[in-house]
Amino acid sequence: MSREVIVVGAGIVGVSTALQLQLRGWQVLLLDRQGAGERTSFGNAGLIQREAVFPHAFPRALGTILHYASNRATEVRYQSSMLPRLGFPFWKYWWNSQPERHRQIARHYAALIGHCLEDHLAVAALAGATHLFRPGGYLQVHRHRHSLEAELEAARYKEEHFGVEYTVLDDAGLQARVPGLQAGLAGGIHWQQPLAVIDPHALTLAYLDYFLAQGGEFRTFSVSALEAEGQGWCLRGARERLTAAHVILTLGAWTPDLTKGLGWHPSVFVKRGYHMHYAPTAPAEPAMALLDADAGYVLAPMRQGLRLTTGAEFAPRDAPASPIALDRAETAARRLYPALGARLDPAPWLGQRPCTADMLPIVGPFPRGSGLWLNFGHCHQGLTLGPTTGRLLAQLMEGEAPFTDPTPFAPARFSR
Repeated sequence: MSREVIVVGAGIVGVSTALQLQLRGWQVLLLDRQGAGERTSFGNAGLIQREAVFPHAFPRALGTILHYASNRATEVRYQSSMLPRLGFPFWKYWWNSQPERHRQIARHYAALIGHCLEDHLAVAALAGATHLFRPGGYLQVHRHRHSLEAELEAARYKEEHFGVEYTVLDDAGLQARVPGLQAGLAGGIHWQQPLAVIDPHALTLAYLDYFLAQGGEFRTFSVSALEAEGQGWCLRGARERLTAAHVILTLGAWTPDLTKGLGWHPSVFVKRGYHMHYAPTAPAEPAMALLDADAGYVLAPMRQGLRLTTGAEFAPRDAPASPIALDRAETAARRLYPALGARLDPAPWLGQRPCTADMLPIVGPFPRGSGLWLNFGHCHQGLTLGPTTGRLLAQLMEGEAPFTDPTPFAPARFSR
């Protein structure tokens, strides 16, 4: 069997996949149309979320659905032109969010999430990048008692079934952890196990540097078409074509652009998100990230400043940025943390998260031809799961016994 492979897409998932294969003796060429980690991987909240065993579900409560439908929410906004094309994936998403189905999905999801810390720490140790991690978890704060009580019920379930560790905090406890935080909150949860990353882009680049130092190759190459050719695959660019017996697509939200030419259309939709960095005006910024659970944004201390990441925007993947989502999140964040100072970036950053209707990533062999593999669809957890799904795919390609049953993540589930 050929031990040469091309990985297309150099975000955290692609770089991690390339590295996992290289560690197993493969000769890997990594491609991206721009620098590594410069698209969706660049702008996350920087959390490796060991506690996130339940993927984000479609809301079930009528009041919440109506709140989002009003299009005035901080957590979610949409362009009305998107609604017709989101109808079918949203219906599937809603159906999969039924409580019993969601618990079953969580069991599959936890089989990946449970390995995220050890997988990142192993790769970071090789790459000399552990200094980019900040242990101690993060704080999830609630303005409303009803949302806190619902989350505490879920936390108890996570603790019992998945070994998640947490501490419950009242308003005084939150004030003690984050001086200057808005008073009068219902309370919060300190998720203890997650690792914070103080510069997610630097982490991707550190993994890439180790990959290159061990003999891997990275090239800037824009793939315009993917075609079967003989016993392998052909990647066409503007002026050049590349061939390989094995190709892996790790292009995130852009992966379906290449698979549609092969007649394969997974039920994937895009959640867009924004970030901006701020200079805190308090003597010290928060010691850990803050998730405002009732407004759907995160404030995370980073090298570049205090990063505000927004909730979800449903708009055409490549449409121009809109100021609305960030402006709403900033208004809410200034109430929660009044020491949020001036904007530091010249413009908001915009990224596109690839999401599946069953909330599980797509990892495994392409269902219509050997030698083509997929690793994408991580939605909010690309940073968390990059090394873990990269390891799973490498095991499948090697013929090793995988660390978990790969069936729930198989691309073939979208071919029925």
